[in-house]
Amino acid sequence: MSLFAIADTHLSLTANKPMDCFEGWENYVSRLEKGWNSVVQSSDTVVVAGDISWAVHLNELYADFDFLNKLNGRKIIIKGNHDYWWSTLASMNRFVKENGFDSITFINNNSFDCGGVSVCGSRGWLLEANEPFDEKMLKREIGRIAASIDSADKDEKIVFLHYPPVTTNNLESDIFNLLQEKGIKKCYYGHLHGKAANYAYQGALGGIIFKLISADTLNFTPYLIKKY
Repeated sequence: MSLFAIADTHLSLTANKPMDCFEGWENYVSRLEKGWNSVVQSSDTVVVAGDISWAVHLNELYADFDFLNKLNGRKIIIKGNHDYWWSTLASMNRFVKENGFDSITFINNNSFDCGGVSVCGSRGWLLEANEPFDEKMLKREIGRIAASIDSADKDEKIVFLHYPPVTTNNLESDIFNLLQEKGIKKCYYGHLHGKAANYAYQGALGGIIFKLISADTLNFTPYLIKKY
């Protein structure tokens, strides 16, 4: 059994907002299916770190979740900035149960045990945003990340975010400080694509290993985190 991760699947099987028009995203749905099932087995777990689907409401999400549910392995989903369909945890759990999407679960102020480690996380927030609304959202996200980490009962806690907590242009943030305070050693994130991926900080910083896992940078194949 293994733990994998990927972000930014940007599925659009109902919303009709495909990503194929962007360079590097041609035939991305079929490439994702092939890449995913080539490495992930039914006994594995994949964390999908945000921007799952372009659907706006839960009732528009069926086709994308049906596709995701049929891929190999268990899926642990984190909210991204484009996941407008995201609702209360109770509503989302009811949606997956009613539709038989039994391989899909959500991180929302909680965590999951996976092979001796705890999977934690949240969306995160923009690094370079200074409006009052941004300050409010950042404070809320810090609370959600802390709640997720505090709910974990394994010694090794791995954090998955959608927004990067640091970039090559910004090596400090309140979220980065929180990860250090909580003793986190590994953090994986998405959101950055194309030329923006050049600003992704990847490697060790302040005792934490950072890795970009947006789907296009991984050639639409989940990244192996750990075998167990």
